[in-house]
Amino acid sequence: METKIYKEGDVTTVKFIGRLDTPAAQEVTKEIESVMDAASGTVIMDCSEMTYISSSGLRIFLSLRKAAATKGGEIIVKSISNDIRQVFMMTGFLNLFQIQD
Repeated sequence: METKIYKEGDVTTVKFIGRLDTPAAQEVTKEIESVMDAASGTVIMDCSEMTYISSSGLRIFLSLRKAAATKGGEIIVKSISNDIRQVFMMTGFLNLFQIQD
């Protein structure tokens, strides 16, 4: 799993590349601490190259959502695959996040 973080103004983009499984989630959590601290703007979670998400990965999304909510920010989940969309649908995440294709 690779995570790339881009910041432009008050918009932060987090691009997930590969499998966001349990071992990867531990690394990603450390990498996105700065994003959680600065979640007062817009955070775009680019999932165009994410191939899998586990429950640990979903927990990261919830943590970012909570951080943004307390700071007045917004989370946009972008470009999820059909497989990940199914996981979001089964877990109710489609209702929690603004999804863009």
